[in-house]
Amino acid sequence: MTTFQDWGFLPAFYDILRDQGIVNPTPVQEAAIPKLLEGHDLIAQAQTGTGKTLAFLLPIMQKIRPDVESAQALVITPTRELAIQITAEARKLAAAREGVSVLAAYGGQDVERQLRKLQGGSQLVIGTPGRLLDHMRRGSLQLGKVRMLVLDEADQMLHMGFFEEVESIIRSIPRSRQTMLFSATMPEKVRNLAKTYMKQPQDVRISTKSEIPREQIRQLVIECTDASRERALLDMMERDMPYLGVIFCRTKVRAKQLNQSLQEKGYMSGELHGDLSQAKREQVMRSFRKAKLQFLIATDVAARGIDVEGITHVYNYDVPLDHESYIHRIGRTGRAGEKGLAVTFAAPNDMPELRNIERGIGQKIARERYEA
Repeated sequence: MTTFQDWGFLPAFYDILRDQGIVNPTPVQEAAIPKLLEGHDLIAQAQTGTGKTLAFLLPIMQKIRPDVESAQALVITPTRELAIQITAEARKLAAAREGVSVLAAYGGQDVERQLRKLQGGSQLVIGTPGRLLDHMRRGSLQLGKVRMLVLDEADQMLHMGFFEEVESIIRSIPRSRQTMLFSATMPEKVRNLAKTYMKQPQDVRISTKSEIPREQIRQLVIECTDASRERALLDMMERDMPYLGVIFCRTKVRAKQLNQSLQEKGYMSGELHGDLSQAKREQVMRSFRKAKLQFLIATDVAARGIDVEGITHVYNYDVPLDHESYIHRIGRTGRAGEKGLAVTFAAPNDMPELRNIERGIGQKIARERYEA
C-alpha cells in the first residue's frame, strides 16, 4: 500500500497529516502526487470530496522556496467558499515551512488587508478570478515568478461564466509554469482550455461510486414545452407538497427570475448563486436549514455545497449539462435512508441532453407528459 512517506515529503508534513487523521492517500492523491512531483502538467477528473485539495497542495508546498518573497504558486477557484477551504488546508501545511506565507484573495473581504499581505510577499495565492484580476490591475499582484498554477473546479468556472477572466490570468503567467487542472466533469470548453494552455498533460481520472441509489430516489421526467415549464413546476409542487425542495436552474438570471415569480405567488423561496454576497448566501442557507424557506432555487455551483437534512424533492427546472451534474443535483435528496423524488422538466429541445444523461447513468427515466 502506498503511503505519503513514499514520496519523500518534508517530515513535518507527515505530523500535520497525522494530526488530522490522514494516514493513507486517497486514489486521486495516489495517482496525481507522483506526476506533480515529477513536474508534469496534469488534468485530473475527480469529484469534490475525493482529496484533490491535498493532491495539489502537498507538491506545491514541497516545491515553494521560502527565500523568494513573491507569488510562486497560484490556485484559481470559482467560489469564495472553496478559496477559504483551500486556504485553511494550505495554512496547516505552511506551519511546517518557516517563511512561507499564504494569501486568500476573494470578494467580500477587506481589499486593503489583502494589499498589505501581498506587499509582505505571499508565495502561495489562492483566489477567485474577479478579485485576482482586481489585484493585477492595481499592480499589487505580480505573476511573473509563478511556477505552479492550479485551476480548481474548472467546470464550475465555465458554468459561472469566468472563462474569459481565467484566460486573462493564465496569459499573465510564464509559459514555463506547471499547470494542474482539476474538474468534476470535462465539458468541451474545459478540454479546449487544457489543449491551449497545457504542455503534454498527464491524465488522471478517478471514478467514484456515485451511482444513484435507485431504491432511495425515484426519478421522473415531465415532458413539457418551454412555455409550460413554469406551470408544470408549480403543478408538481402542489401535487407533491415537499417538505424541503431544491429547484435547479442553469443560470443566475434564470434562478433570480424563477425565485421572484415563486415569491410573488406566495411561496417561501430563496435563491442561491454566484451573484450573492457571502453574508447573503449564509443567511439563505440558514433559513433553508431551519425550514423557514421551503424552496431553494439554485445554480449548479450550489449542487456541490448543499448538504441539508430533510430535502424531499429535487426539481431540475433546466436539464443538467451532463450526467455527472445530474447525479450531483439529485443526490441532494434521498439521504440517510430517507426517500426522495427527483423531477426533470424537459422540452423537445432538451431531449438530446436527456438521452445523454440516461446513457451516462445507464437507466431510462420514467416519463409523464404534462397536460395543463
